[in-house]
Amino acid sequence: MRKRVVIVGAGPSGVLLAHYLLHHGDQYQIALYDRRSDPRQTAFSTARTFPISLNDRGMNALKPIPGVEAGIDAVSVKMVGTVFHQTNGQRRETKRQKPLITLDRTQLVIVLLEQLAQFQPDPRLTIRFNCQCTELDLATKTAKFQAVDSDSPETFTVEYDLLIGADGANSVVREQLLASNQIEVEQSYVPNAYKSIVLPPPDPKLGIELEPNKIQTWRTSDGTLVMLLHQRDNALSGVILFPYQRNPMSDRTTPEALLQFFQERFAEVGQMMSIQDAAALLEHPVARVLTIRCNRYHYGDSVLIIGDAAHAVSPALGQGCNSALEDVVILNNLLQEYGDDLGQAIAQFTERRLTDAHALTEISNNAFPTTSRLFIEFVLREQLAKFLHQLFPKTFSPPLTELVFDSTVPYSQILSSYRGWIAKVKRANEQFFNHS
Repeated sequence: MRKRVVIVGAGPSGVLLAHYLLHHGDQYQIALYDRRSDPRQTAFSTARTFPISLNDRGMNALKPIPGVEAGIDAVSVKMVGTVFHQTNGQRRETKRQKPLITLDRTQLVIVLLEQLAQFQPDPRLTIRFNCQCTELDLATKTAKFQAVDSDSPETFTVEYDLLIGADGANSVVREQLLASNQIEVEQSYVPNAYKSIVLPPPDPKLGIELEPNKIQTWRTSDGTLVMLLHQRDNALSGVILFPYQRNPMSDRTTPEALLQFFQERFAEVGQMMSIQDAAALLEHPVARVLTIRCNRYHYGDSVLIIGDAAHAVSPALGQGCNSALEDVVILNNLLQEYGDDLGQAIAQFTERRLTDAHALTEISNNAFPTTSRLFIEFVLREQLAKFLHQLFPKTFSPPLTELVFDSTVPYSQILSSYRGWIAKVKRANEQFFNHS
């Protein structure tokens, strides 16, 4: 008899997990639910959308699924380095050992769903969108859902042997475990806030040279950062990041004033921005990032949270999606190791993942300094570490960013290697934000 697996959340990790479980033969009856609409049938402008980056951790999880790597290649851009534009007009540049794959989150979900559609119709799999999980009964192993796409919302109950919460930083599944005193959770906001920026392809007449395969960044002394990436159509998308308590755009309430702000503070970005782009940016909400730290990820033998639901982190290092996809591989390996014994597998997931997830939070929050002085030190440290590692690879660790972006070294080992630097940045950033 098939074990009933309910996956709450059809983001990258939820859909990828459905793929992996289908490859366990006839072991599982899988039901995948998401509160949003099917992104394949949603106008792209209204979809949940933001750029993400994939490195070896994420791609190693995705490559075993037939067709996914080719699908990603068709909608992504490979980044081979980062350019740091300085206020004096000079540039610093770091090159990547391996290309970083950048794409829109929604595009990744669509690629995974399109490959999952190859299994349908399949009696082992059902997918329902516009269905919000509202309640768990941990004793009876049932979950209540509400269909949210009709005038008279339908409520229904499903039974499960295993329920996976892959429903993001604002996870309903995690909140249900918390309300039942089955888990301890620390929630905090990253001190920085951000706004999304979208710009058309730069006009060649401007004479601004931005290599399309490099991440472009601009930073000012007050901790404000602009980061832009080229898309497949050569348009630019990214964010402006700033201390939440000190929004440098708060008094720029008209498109003209906002455009002037960029022309004064980020000259190249200001040149590329039209009054229409400034008006659109003005309408974008100020967003904050919620980080999540739990003392465990499972309940009994029947509930497990993964990805952002379990360990949402700052986007500074682009590891949220990568670590979520890595979660799926770890869970799948545990199911194989324990012969699909759900209780043992999910208990071991907490055992094996907790330390690394906590380490990732520490690294993501504190790898990049906010102050200009310490940021210059960071760039120099990275260059020195790369040089020394090339000369004495057994004595000196690779640069911090190389370990995060270009390896699958456990996050806990990376933290151990760079604990001194992380602590230094943490102290400096806390001092900076406390004076903001």
